[in-house]
Amino acid sequence: MSEVALAVIGGTGLYQLAALGDVETSTGDTIYGEPSAPVRIGTIAGRRVAFLARHGEGHSLPPHQVNYRANLRRLKDIGARKVLAINAVGGITESYGPRVIGCPDQIIDYTWGRVSTICEGPGSDVVHVDFTEPYSANLRREVLAAASRISLPIVDGGCYGATQGPRLESRAEIARMRRDGCDLVGMTGMPETGLAREMGLDYACLALVANWAAGCGDAGEITMAEVLANVAAATACLPQLLTAML
Repeated sequence: MSEVALAVIGGTGLYQLAALGDVETSTGDTIYGEPSAPVRIGTIAGRRVAFLARHGEGHSLPPHQVNYRANLRRLKDIGARKVLAINAVGGITESYGPRVIGCPDQIIDYTWGRVSTICEGPGSDVVHVDFTEPYSANLRREVLAAASRISLPIVDGGCYGATQGPRLESRAEIARMRRDGCDLVGMTGMPETGLAREMGLDYACLALVANWAAGCGDAGEITMAEVLANVAAATACLPQLLTAML
């Protein structure tokens, strides 16, 4: 069986990867329990690509109940070593308005109560991973180079602030995050990013801006209809980007 060249984790609004051809379904539990959904494995540009829906294929799992460890371990178990995470986010700073696509290079964790490490349980090793650069530099370069080849505008860099959810944030919370240096806000960046590093996976984030965060831009009341419409528009380029990467 040929190796999995890339694994894609889909976020809000992305529950299947239409570009996959010759799709097979891989199911199974992990040492950390059951993943969010079956892994769909197919081909893009002649290469094997795996896809997993982070929230489940029917969006049944809120951010704080996603089994991030099981998801990443399942992808690793099927042979994936590179993981591209797709995250729907809110934009805080001017470069990140609705429908903008970015590839952040930093993250701040505001979540709480989530299982955030593989270093627990009897016999577990204690591993202090270097998290200076949370995202894999090589995979980020591949994403940015692919975007350049297809003339896809993409913001290089930025700080993702990971909040607990599932509620959206208050204006005051977003103002604090802006002061902290966050450009984007989402609910699933952590512990996924840290766990990927602990598991030795190359991991990068493709952030799709679904809306202005509270108090930013021309934000009024944020609705799911707006979020899903903007995510759909931003993901339209995904097949072309993945093909260029592969």
